[in-house]
Amino acid sequence: MSICSQSRRDFLRRAIAAGISVPLAENACLSRAESTRPDSKSPNEKLDIAVIGVDGRGKANLDGVANENIIALCDIDDERLHFAAKQFPHAKLFKDYRQLLDSTKLDALVVSTPDHTHAIPVVSALQLGLDVYCEKPLAHSVWEVRQMRDWAKKQGSVTQMGTQIHATDNYRRVVELIQAGAIGKVDRVHIWHPNSSKPGKRSPSGTPPAHIDYDLWIGPAPLRPFDLSHFHFNWRYWWDFGGGTLADLGCHYIDLPYWALKLGNPESIRAQGEKTYIGDNEVPDNLRVDYQFPARDNLSSVHLTWYHGTLRPEGSEEYEKNAAVLFEGTQGRLLADYSTLRIYSEQDGVIATPVEPIPASIGHHQEWIEACKMRGETTCNFDYSGALAETVLLGNVAYRVGQELQWEHQSLQATNCPEAEQYIRREYRQGWEL
Repeated sequence: MSICSQSRRDFLRRAIAAGISVPLAENACLSRAESTRPDSKSPNEKLDIAVIGVDGRGKANLDGVANENIIALCDIDDERLHFAAKQFPHAKLFKDYRQLLDSTKLDALVVSTPDHTHAIPVVSALQLGLDVYCEKPLAHSVWEVRQMRDWAKKQGSVTQMGTQIHATDNYRRVVELIQAGAIGKVDRVHIWHPNSSKPGKRSPSGTPPAHIDYDLWIGPAPLRPFDLSHFHFNWRYWWDFGGGTLADLGCHYIDLPYWALKLGNPESIRAQGEKTYIGDNEVPDNLRVDYQFPARDNLSSVHLTWYHGTLRPEGSEEYEKNAAVLFEGTQGRLLADYSTLRIYSEQDGVIATPVEPIPASIGHHQEWIEACKMRGETTCNFDYSGALAETVLLGNVAYRVGQELQWEHQSLQATNCPEAEQYIRREYRQGWEL
């Protein structure tokens, strides 16, 4: 009897009892490129880098590139900016990234601002020919992501999206096993995660602290009165600025099947969800998104489902995982998260050996730095990560229109749903157009 024909719950109870834990393989070394382009730097020569957004994820990214020349720091929060400046006393300080880019000669830029202010500084930097590192989910809208992809390709810039888990050994072992056929052909993937969205209610009026340039923080988004409920981290839970749990965590978890199965672009997206809390933010705390990916080369079509909040695939409780990725294949199942790797199979035998082991990462930030110097390519460049980010953001588009989308990725159109255009490409506040 095939796995697909068995009930999920019965299979899990039997398979988990005989589950196989897969140890990590020996790490391999990642070699440097043997030759460089004429405009490359010596591996020992430091890059001149500016960082926009210096706390939270910005602090982590700043630490990741701290061994290079940090020549400029930018943040709309004076307190955060001057705290970061203590570590880099020779860096020039800016509130406005437009002034930074207009006045500072750079090799590369790191952008760690809220989602709604990613695209403008990134595209501006790419137009200047700079290399760029940008936090996930790359941008606020699908159209913005595509602009970033197109400009990076046109300029030949070295790019990296902030999906740090992509550099871990566990993800590499999962990709190797899936691509080696350890569980057969995979045509079904489930990903679940608890809700991270928090209810909030913004005041009808408010005054930002003196150390905050709130107008710069709002940037291209609709101007709303200042309120701590949506400021700094909690901006994620309003459509004006972020995309809730899916936009926050989707790029990390969907990255694994996206990489392992070479998914490319979905052909349809359907979303169902609800907001069950009281607040004026409208992102759903319970959401299910079904993506259909077409067959690719010799790979099967794939149905991938994202769940967050209380929604879960049937039988997920048997795995005792609060968040996980589950691959279903013709010969078994593979469960993974950031550090877990388990194969469940009713067949005896040796687990498939990867044909092409993936070399160990030299470090997520270090991959980008070395690629900038050697004019190489990162594993999360804007072409790969941009397609991933577009896919993630389309889940929110489908939820907001309340209709399944038939997706044509080249033209960025939901061919059956013109109403989706308002969410694929957002309106900009006057003076902040991209």
